[in-house]
Amino acid sequence: MDNHFFAALRARMPEGGRRFIETPDGAVITYDDLLAGTARYARALQTLGAMPGDRIAIQIEKSADAVFLMLACIRAGFVILPLNTAYTVHELDYFVGDAEPAILVCDPSRESELKGIAARYGVKAVVTMDPTGAGTLRQMAAGQATDFGDVARGGDDLAAILYTSGTTGRSKGAMLSHDNLVSNALTLVDYWRFTGEDVLLHALPIYHTHGLFVAINTVLMAGASMLLLPKFVPNDVMRLMPRATVMMGVPTFYTRLLGHPDLGRMTTAGIRLFVSGSAPLLAETHQEWFARTGHAILERYGMTETNMNTSNPYDGERIAGTVGLPLPGVSLRVVDAETGALLPKDTIGMIEVKGPNVFSGYWRMPEKTAAEFKADGFFITGDLGTVDERGYVRILGRGKDLIISGGFNVYPKEVEELIDAIDGVVESAVIGLPHRDFGEGVTAVIVPVTGKCPDEAAILTLIETRLAKFKQPKRIVFVDELPRNAMGKVQKNALRDRFRGFYTER
Repeated sequence: MDNHFFAALRARMPEGGRRFIETPDGAVITYDDLLAGTARYARALQTLGAMPGDRIAIQIEKSADAVFLMLACIRAGFVILPLNTAYTVHELDYFVGDAEPAILVCDPSRESELKGIAARYGVKAVVTMDPTGAGTLRQMAAGQATDFGDVARGGDDLAAILYTSGTTGRSKGAMLSHDNLVSNALTLVDYWRFTGEDVLLHALPIYHTHGLFVAINTVLMAGASMLLLPKFVPNDVMRLMPRATVMMGVPTFYTRLLGHPDLGRMTTAGIRLFVSGSAPLLAETHQEWFARTGHAILERYGMTETNMNTSNPYDGERIAGTVGLPLPGVSLRVVDAETGALLPKDTIGMIEVKGPNVFSGYWRMPEKTAAEFKADGFFITGDLGTVDERGYVRILGRGKDLIISGGFNVYPKEVEELIDAIDGVVESAVIGLPHRDFGEGVTAVIVPVTGKCPDEAAILTLIETRLAKFKQPKRIVFVDELPRNAMGKVQKNALRDRFRGFYTER
């Protein structure tokens, strides 16, 4: 039996001397370097006592060596456990205790404080890697041989555990198999027309499925290359954009680039595809980007548990406010959340998906896994949405964000779209807050344009003829910015916590 992931990679790998990564300092890393580097890291981890199936916890800054380390884990039959670099020691205690990794790789600055956690949970070794790739692990790897026999792994074997954000409670470890990763990457290569000539401008973090699996795996399975930036900095992105053919980003990337004076048709002329995901892209951002650059951003829909589910078409209409059509091989349906009955087109309900991209379940949570999968294999995403007559999917928010006010269902997205279109509003988030009379009071949290936004009464007047009374916000709160997670998603749970007593304490 081959190593499922690496067998797929090798079958599509270009000549060894072809560029895989170019770093900010201009260093070129080839596909030959990829094989040699992953061999060294795989051997180093084996030397530390890691065995096939063991988890390798990785909390390090983005670098070319970090990419090699992730791939080395898959090649050696280990399970990647990438962790957000912003997680505190307290948070890491939970992840390490839950996943029980064999090895913990961290930044040198955190080594001493993480050794206590490692000792508590039986971690075999704590090794380090800094933002340049240097550290004790690299020192160990430097002395290793560059040949390595890929460890046999089948399509159903685990390749990674990615923890969900845990905004509604305990974080859950989504178990992703070799075939989850391979099948989705091959689908995206075909659907997004990737070739070996493509150059991806990579400014995403690599502890998240977007930057790690969508971006890197698609490049690998196409035999393409990437310009690897340690993080998103508008000036750096604009400097490299003329040398790239594809950029993947979150909506924040696009809104910030729209503020850059150099953005225009000339600077984006060489890009054939701009992709946005991980959070909803405002229709006005889509429209403004097209007006400035002539490019229609391709928005898609994925999850930690499923990789990519849908995408606007490469050839065809990319409709602002939608996430496109189900990808080949992916089945998607909208059902009544209470009864499970299939709903008609353009009817709001719970989105469920099924396909080779969908994970096998949650790590050590069999009850939760059983609750989230239907008997016919469909996964309950927790997202509310619609499918129109043409098959385009529209996401209206998380099921937990649904507001029930006075016994009526209010879908925040519908209200947000009206408010966001008002002159002087940068963006909004609509939430439900405890209310004595209505159970939940519809509340709009608005980020205004400085000195231009209408006042509360004016905004309410502007939307009162566009929405049923029960959907209209009871009150409006103005803030400087909305809280977001690392991938740009608005954290409505944080807003609900912040303003929880808004009505009950008045």
